[in-house]
Amino acid sequence: MAKDRKIDMVILGLLSHEDLTGYDIKKRIDSHISFFWKGSFGSIYPALSGLQEQGMIVRRSCGSGSREKISYSITEDGRICLNEWLRDSNACNDLKYETLVKLFFGGAAGRETSIRNIDAFEKDIRRDLEVLKMYKENLEKDLSDDHIYFYLTVTFGIDTYEGYLKWCSKARKLLRNSL
Repeated sequence: MAKDRKIDMVILGLLSHEDLTGYDIKKRIDSHISFFWKGSFGSIYPALSGLQEQGMIVRRSCGSGSREKISYSITEDGRICLNEWLRDSNACNDLKYETLVKLFFGGAAGRETSIRNIDAFEKDIRRDLEVLKMYKENLEKDLSDDHIYFYLTVTFGIDTYEGYLKWCSKARKLLRNSL
């Protein structure tokens, strides 16, 4: 069932706003929600096929000739499934950070390697934090409709990423001071 695969719910959520191609879905994931959810073409296209088989979405051809595009629309069954999932307060909030796995096993490579990994993590966080702050500034201009929900995820990201930066500083200091 669609609710068991979270990529299905992400796709249904995106299609609840507008019809999209598989490529457009990937672009939306990368530009709108990549701070808290990732999706690859390798997971998106099989999910689209499964959702279509289940009657959650409809596939439509648009364009002509060699430039034919396939667009997807959410069905009423898809909207019902999405709504049921949204109303379910149970959520899996797994946290997976490769940097932390590397740090956990950092003793095998030494402190300088761990400090470099923390530096790289911090660089990524700073970059993403700037983007989130830009989103926040733009969203604050209009908090109506879906924008307030987008805003809430953005402010969560900002608060979380600022916490990560604080941790980076403390972790690096601890590793350097105990050399």
